[in-house]
Amino acid sequence: MSDWIIRLIEQSGYLGVAFLMFLETVFPPIPSEVIMSIAGVKAAQGHMTLAGVIGSGTAGAMLGNYFWYLAARVVGIERFKPFIDKYGRWLTLDWHEIQRAEKLFGQFGYAFVFFGRMLPTLRSLISIPAGLLHMRLSTFVIWSTIGTAGWTSVLALVGWTLGNNVEKIDDFIGPVSTAVIVLIVGSYLWRVIFWRPKA
Repeated sequence: MSDWIIRLIEQSGYLGVAFLMFLETVFPPIPSEVIMSIAGVKAAQGHMTLAGVIGSGTAGAMLGNYFWYLAARVVGIERFKPFIDKYGRWLTLDWHEIQRAEKLFGQFGYAFVFFGRMLPTLRSLISIPAGLLHMRLSTFVIWSTIGTAGWTSVLALVGWTLGNNVEKIDDFIGPVSTAVIVLIVGSYLWRVIFWRPKA
């Protein structure tokens, strides 16, 4: 997968980094770990600046974040209720938990968004509950930007450190991302098995 990412970044520079990060946010299977690490390598080689790589990656990801936030906000939580009622068993959610989440988002939404931006898979999905629960746009943008900038900076610095060793990116980052995804999937399966709706 990394070959076409390398070619696009080489051909399009900062615009390519921003475009790839936008795609990664809208379609999570495209790995930000590879995109930003390769961009960091290119910065270390002198083709781009590290600050430019981080800035363009953050901007592209934030466009994707805003896309999902806006889409979820347009749908609204009330329209989501029939879906919860029908598929709540597999989502391991009921309306009581949605109302509780709405209250928690009102108090600690900034923390959910900030830390969510630094977790593989969840970093793309956290915009949806923020939009559904009508999190204030300014709060969403500020904390999403800080979290996203932190994540892209770490990945770009990994690439910068690796220098010309592009082939080591997957060896370095892959196991960490896999472990987080396994933990998320395991937690979901645990909830599916033991979750029961509130009376």
